[in-house]
Amino acid sequence: MASRPAAGFQADLALDATVRAAAPYQRQRGRVGAGPLRLQRADLQERVRVRRAANLILFLVDASWSMAASQRMSATKGAILSLLVDAYQKRDRVSLVVFQRDGARLVLPPTNSVEMAKKRLADLKVGGRTPLSHGLLAAYELLQRERRRDREVQPLLIVLTDGAGNVSLTGRPAEEEARELARLIRARGIRAVVINAEHSSLDRGLAGRLALAMGAPCYTLSELRAQELYQTVRQALEEQPPRRDGKREARNVKES
Repeated sequence: MASRPAAGFQADLALDATVRAAAPYQRQRGRVGAGPLRLQRADLQERVRVRRAANLILFLVDASWSMAASQRMSATKGAILSLLVDAYQKRDRVSLVVFQRDGARLVLPPTNSVEMAKKRLADLKVGGRTPLSHGLLAAYELLQRERRRDREVQPLLIVLTDGAGNVSLTGRPAEEEARELARLIRARGIRAVVINAEHSSLDRGLAGRLALAMGAPCYTLSELRAQELYQTVRQALEEQPPRRDGKREARNVKES
């Protein structure tokens, strides 16, 4: 365990480090044979307890009819519960925001409780339009609040979308507005992963362009199931976080 000079005897002393600091001076301090160790205040070392930074995994999920909503929600529920089992010993927390109709709502506040998640995720309705911008803004604001509460928290945003927003916050074109919010998320150094939920035969590249604006990798899973989504998130957690400016390697997608 690491140590550093202590402020005094009231500190959490690291005895082994304190002995090592005092040992070279025992003869000149008059210690004889196996006599008691002669300490001075300058020898005292205290333990430095390194706390593991906790992850906050926020799922942002399109609950509109723009994609196979039931399959998407089923995969998300399964992945969240699997991550919460992991989080029990890792201090990680998981949260869920869904967007549909005219806005976004927080379904599952940041938690490490499996029981709370089961209760909150039991009956999620799907349908309506696709307010992607509302969802991105809600996710951004939640993660910024959590960062202010705990400066060591490591946020990871998982976005399940086809990128085809059709409800605007400001009256501007919805997809343009969503990419602007994605760039804001990138500028704040928030790690993100986009799961492209568009069917490959219909894919217009919107999810890829959103991911590029966000500085995030974009994955199209062969089958959107809980285990595949869970493994994708675990892989993202194991990767190094981006630089504070949010830069990371972009995929071969041109932003427009």
